[in-house]
Order: sequence, then C-alpha cells, then structure tokens
Amino acid sequence: MSVHSAIAPGQVAVITGGANGIGLAVARRLVDLGLRVALADCDAAQLAVAGDALGGKALLVETDVASRASVAALAARVEGELGPVAVLMNNAAIGGGGDILADPAGWDRLLAVNLHGVIHGLQQFLPGMITSDRPGLVINTGSKQGITQPPGNTAYNVAKSGVKSVTEGLAHTLRERVGDRITAHLLIPGFTYTGMTTRHFKEKPPAAWTPDQVAQTMLDGIARGDFYLWCLDNETSWEVDRRRVLWNAQDITEGRPALSRWHPDWKDVFADFASRE
Repeated sequence: MSVHSAIAPGQVAVITGGANGIGLAVARRLVDLGLRVALADCDAAQLAVAGDALGGKALLVETDVASRASVAALAARVEGELGPVAVLMNNAAIGGGGDILADPAGWDRLLAVNLHGVIHGLQQFLPGMITSDRPGLVINTGSKQGITQPPGNTAYNVAKSGVKSVTEGLAHTLRERVGDRITAHLLIPGFTYTGMTTRHFKEKPPAAWTPDQVAQTMLDGIARGDFYLWCLDNETSWEVDRRRVLWNAQDITEGRPALSRWHPDWKDVFADFASRE
C-alpha cells in the first residue's frame, strides 16, 4: 500500500530539524523510498554527520527556522537545486523556555523556533505547493505536551499548543482550497530519545521510544489517512493517553481547576479515573 501519493521516487522532501532525532529518522525512510531530500538544521556540524549517515544522498542546508529570511533562502535553494517540493516536514524544535516567570529571552527563542519556525516553513513552501497540480504532504511536529499541558515548561507547552492549532487550521484551509490533493498532519511524539533528551539521559531510558519508532508510526498513520499521528512510548498505553486527554478537556466542561490532574484536591480523583478498566 502506498503511504501517500506525494511520497514517491523522485519527489522532493524538506525536513527542518533534520540533523538528528526524528527528522533524521524520517529522512532515512524517505531516501530509502527514492525521494530527494533536503535536510535543514542550524547545527552545521551535526548536519554534516547526518549527511554522511544518509550516504551523501541529501541536500544539506544550514538554516535558522526562527529567521524568515533564512527559511526563504532554504526554499530558494531547494527549488533551484532539487525542484518543486512535495513533502514538507516542519520538525525543528528546541527545549528550554521554562515556566512563565523564566528568562524572557528563553521564551522568545523557544517560541521563535518551535512555533514561528513552523509558520515560516508553511508560509515559504505552501504557496508553491498549492498553485501546482501535484500531490503534497505537510507534517508538523507537535507534542503531547501541547495537548495535556503538564506543568514545568509552560513555554514549550504554549509553542506546541500553537503548532496544534496552526496545523488544524491548515488542514481545514487545504481541504477548502485543494480538496485532498495536499494533506496536513500533526505528528504527536511521546517520550522519545532524541538530541533534545540526550542532555538529560546519557543512554536511552527503557521507557523511551527511538526516533525510528516514531518515524514508522508517522508513516503508518499517514497511510491510514490519520490527521493526528499519535505516538506511544514503552511505558504509556493508548488507553492511559486517551484518559489524560479526556481529563484535560473535561477540566473545562466539568468546571474543575486548571491542570486539575496535578491539583492536590483532584490528583487522587484523576488517579482513580486513569486506572479504571
């Protein structure tokens, strides 16, 4: 079964944040499927290593997705050297940021990369994809944190919530303008051992998925036509994730305090809810 009509030999794919982790794992899959891949990343050294790992089969473009001009330069180079883009994966992201009273500079940088970087990618590449008569595929990398909102890193949650909203709005816009010729999808990784998590863990924790597992789950979901490409990990089942999502939404409908899952008056109630058969 074909994954997607845009994923075909000779087609062009762009992946931001492609020097390691999920982006590199997806790049390997696409190269193996015969696509011409452009990898964009702000880390030139890591980008060179990634290029070697792909056997020199990718165009490597040092890019800061927080800069509209840098993403415009990426688009121009890809168009000039590889041709029109069929697959766009806005995957670049950084950690840090912190809670609401954390360093404002950290907030600014995280939002610039994790949210505005996605917007820049869409605004640079989508017009050409829309005006063409070719199939297209857009994947934006979100996070479970953008949905369940665990406390501790509000900046990251805000950015990934924004990516969710942008991608949902994009799916509607594309459906209205081009039908199903170009589809949009939200990748939602769980606990994954990537370059972002290696700062905290020298080796992959048993609970974490590998980037390859996320990449395969992404492709399987796209083949099914799923919008929400939900990933698990090695310690959290779909049923547990489903209950966490439902509980978070029901904070509104049931009039509970914000983030009641972690509220001292409600955390035991949530624990009971989450453990029901």
